[in-house]
Amino acid sequence: MSAVKVGLLECDHVRDELRHIAGDYRQMFPALFLNVAPEWEFQFYDVCNGHFPPSVDACDIYICTGSKSSVYDQEDWITRLKAFVISIHQSQKTFIGVCFGHQILGEALGGKVEKSPAGWCVGVHRFQLTKRESWMEPFTDSFNLLMMCQDQVMTLPPDATLLAETPDCPHAMFRVGERMLGIQAHPEFPKAYDQALMELRVERIGENKVELGIASLELPTQEIMFAHWIKNFSS
Repeated sequence: MSAVKVGLLECDHVRDELRHIAGDYRQMFPALFLNVAPEWEFQFYDVCNGHFPPSVDACDIYICTGSKSSVYDQEDWITRLKAFVISIHQSQKTFIGVCFGHQILGEALGGKVEKSPAGWCVGVHRFQLTKRESWMEPFTDSFNLLMMCQDQVMTLPPDATLLAETPDCPHAMFRVGERMLGIQAHPEFPKAYDQALMELRVERIGENKVELGIASLELPTQEIMFAHWIKNFSS
């Protein structure tokens, strides 16, 4: 089995006081795919601090992480990242966008990201498929994943195909072409980390929403199934 180079575009870092839970993003994502895609070799690019791949050909697949930043923030690294996402699209490389990465895919290719009128989405949410595709194996028409977001892709980019929605997130998963996929969820998060973030952000999120979000963690989640989907999509 030949190695596949996977570039993790790190758009943020886990706070020092929370790293004991599951490490930083560069630990969470390899852990998610450890048994699903053992041939994947991760390379890490701290893009939020200006460290980008030397060229789009450095890796076979790119995964773009979440972030505390917003894709519409006027920061140099975000502008540069949008241009890099366009280059990935033009090169026909595979791109997987997670939360902020999902939103940067939307914005870079002509969609619109804004703060959602639904407010924060936290805890476990049910994703309902709007379209079945061949890489969705093992198949289920709905699945649960963790969320932690306030911004959403409110207008899809041209030529995007909507794949899933939630009651509070109408554009929860979409693809552009055959190689670019965005998901508003956080399949890499352990529940303990999602809860720790909610507890840190009570003032911003609101006590009632945090209480409901923490209660939702009792529900099962399908992140391993979704990791298989991402592996299939990327093959």
